[in-house]
Amino acid sequence: MAGTFEIAMAGEKKYFFKLTASDGTVVAVSPLFNTIKGAAAGINAVRENAATGFVVDKSRALDRSRALGKASGQPGARLAPS
Repeated sequence: MAGTFEIAMAGEKKYFFKLTASDGTVVAVSPLFNTIKGAAAGINAVRENAATGFVVDKSRALDRSRALGKASGQPGARLAPS
């Protein structure tokens, strides 16, 4: 089963969404939006961009990042989908 987007309220006038995996694990939580329409637009943006987005690994130590940058000619490593 696919993940589920849930829109919820934060306080009285703010909204957010969260993406939950089929096993109940929360995968992502959005920033706050002023309207439900804004939260829905955020969900659509995630749907459109997530599958085609690059993965940028910024978890490595600075020295490793520099080494990768020299090898690829770029400042950091970019992992493309396979």
